[in-house]
Amino acid sequence: MYAIIVTGGKQYKVEAGDEILVEKLDAEVGATVNFDVLMMADGESVKVGKPYVEGVAAKAEVVEHGKGSKVIVFKYKPKKNIRKKQGHRQPYTKVKVLSIG
Repeated sequence: MYAIIVTGGKQYKVEAGDEILVEKLDAEVGATVNFDVLMMADGESVKVGKPYVEGVAAKAEVVEHGKGSKVIVFKYKPKKNIRKKQGHRQPYTKVKVLSIG
């Protein structure tokens, strides 16, 4: 059984037991969070929501918070002596999917 969940403006395909990295959530480590389910499928049937499947949620546990690898942003204009170097590390939350349904 798998489901398509939505969080942080992105969609993820998950199964029970999966660990995924999502946009940073405002929850403590060890807390349980629920995600809205857009689509759920088991072996025989598929349920598609409008926009969410009624009465179905994906339950997950927060494992850790962290930051991604550094991305360098370098902007310049040729022949104008304009250069701007900037770094960015995107924060994330690692969650473990406990159950779907």
